[in-house]
Amino acid sequence: MKIKKIVFKNRNWNISGNLHLPDNFDETKQYTTIVCVHPGSSVKEQTAGLYAQKLADQGFIALAYDASFQGESDGEPRYLEDPITRVEDIRCAVDYLTTLDFVDKDSIGILGICAGGGYAAHAAMTERRIKAVATVVGTNASRAFRESNYLETLEAVSAQRTAEANGKEPMIVNWTPNSVEEAKKAGMDEFDMLGAIDYYRTPRGEYPTSNNKLLFTSMSNLILFDAFHLAEFLLTQPLLVIVGDKVGAFGSYRDGFDLYNKAASKNKKMHIVKEASHYNLYDQPKAMSEALKNLIPFFKENLSEK
Repeated sequence: MKIKKIVFKNRNWNISGNLHLPDNFDETKQYTTIVCVHPGSSVKEQTAGLYAQKLADQGFIALAYDASFQGESDGEPRYLEDPITRVEDIRCAVDYLTTLDFVDKDSIGILGICAGGGYAAHAAMTERRIKAVATVVGTNASRAFRESNYLETLEAVSAQRTAEANGKEPMIVNWTPNSVEEAKKAGMDEFDMLGAIDYYRTPRGEYPTSNNKLLFTSMSNLILFDAFHLAEFLLTQPLLVIVGDKVGAFGSYRDGFDLYNKAASKNKKMHIVKEASHYNLYDQPKAMSEALKNLIPFFKENLSEK
């Protein structure tokens, strides 16, 4: 398997990606291609890249990339998590793929993981070049953030913007606590945070460009954005939703059913991976293998191949 480093544009800045190519890749042929969208705080070398590798093993081309303002991608201010720009990243990724002769332009699908699942579903509603949509523990980030003390958070964001307008440095916070003890002090769900800490903050999943930094003023964007808004009208493509049955407070299980029930697609499937938590489905072999046993036939059945 080959990985080709690529760059494409979102507006006037560069997005850094890895194009995962199958064995015996032949640039004179055309391939079904999957855009792999990473979670919030993640980068292309983590779970999105793992799934991209596995898809390439099965003959697909798969593109994993760093979101704007994060990882190796450009864009200012750094560490901004802007849902609208995350969705535009996806459209720009599809733009880029259509310029490649070896990509079948009528056979592009998308796979989103965690917050990337919400962004993938939202993008597909208006990006009709995406012909099939799959999510693995996909979340609606706005729902998750609205279940916190959202009015207090918005007051704090407003105060911080005033401070920054008057010369203060931007506030950068952690996406994931540094320890379970820190999560408990913040009143966070231990089950979910233990999984996040074990993935992002240990050698299991950490990566140098995934630096656990979030621009605090991003919170107003995250609270407002509804990833599944108008899915009952616009999300008509074939849809596969995968969740684990170990349910924490984070909400991907609920969000998975919410997306499945709302989507207008007449061809939609739900798969629940037994004994799998949210973060098991990021990289753990047993859970990931079961997810792929559903993802691979889903994409093969719903995306034409030449």
